[in-house]
Amino acid sequence: MMTTNPANPDTLHVLYQNSDYIVVDKHWDIRIDSKMWYEKHTVQAQLRHHFPQLADPSTYYGFRFCHQLDFSTSGALCVALNKAAAARAYRCFKDRTVTKAYLALIRGWVKEETLTLDFSIGKNSTEGKTHMMCIEGTEGCENPKPCQTELTVLEYGMYDGDSVTKVLLQPLTGRTHQLRVHCSAIGHPIVGDFTYSSGTDNAPYRMMLHAHLLHIPLDPEPLLVSAGDPFIPTVDSKWLPQHSVRTLTATVEALLQRRVEEDRRVKEEESERVRKEEERRRHRKQQRSVKESEEQRRQCQEWLSEWAGD
Repeated sequence: MMTTNPANPDTLHVLYQNSDYIVVDKHWDIRIDSKMWYEKHTVQAQLRHHFPQLADPSTYYGFRFCHQLDFSTSGALCVALNKAAAARAYRCFKDRTVTKAYLALIRGWVKEETLTLDFSIGKNSTEGKTHMMCIEGTEGCENPKPCQTELTVLEYGMYDGDSVTKVLLQPLTGRTHQLRVHCSAIGHPIVGDFTYSSGTDNAPYRMMLHAHLLHIPLDPEPLLVSAGDPFIPTVDSKWLPQHSVRTLTATVEALLQRRVEEDRRVKEEESERVRKEEERRRHRKQQRSVKESEEQRRQCQEWLSEWAGD
């Protein structure tokens, strides 16, 4: 959603639609759904407003959201229109075959152009911070789980007079607030992230995190959607790029190519595993056959000996 204006029921931008799925470009200041009566503006309400005929009365919200985006995060959000479609998408997310990439503006200039952020993340049990996540080793961090994020620098520039870096973030795991916590952990919190800046970064009109790319390898046709780039000067004049490291298009193409190669490698390894297992089964069967043949010969010899003796 390329706008700095607040959300309303009409600000629903559909990126993709077929008989099984709708992918929308979620606005930056709207919840996906809510059970609170005072939460009037949600994606669920927008979908009911625009597509009342597609709502499923058997579900609580009327629509099946295949994944989550934080309240302040914008971008590609996939919605399944029936139970079978939801099951297919959920399987891809569970098997970690989905590719997601986020655009972000983060505080400061990141020295390394590519980074793998590898910090285990757990729930923060500290009083007053139970709505937050934290990295392993932080006081009050409970049940930390391994998490990885790939960071790629796109541009260096200034936002409202402060140095910032525009990056592409690819989560390799799916922990709550993962990207926000990881960026904060390396000393480069996301611009406008009030929660993970200890409540100090409250000047920007939004948190600068956007779900740019979503690829779900569905059968027979994969779902591939791009939600554009809202972090450009024509949308927000406070963002002034100064030095481009690589283009967004080339970076995304390389990411998708790596995923294709990884999927191919996984399939080849699985095929090799199946082949070896089949060989082991045949070998065991042959061994059983040899043993059975030897036993049959032994019994025949015994019968012949008994017959000869008679």
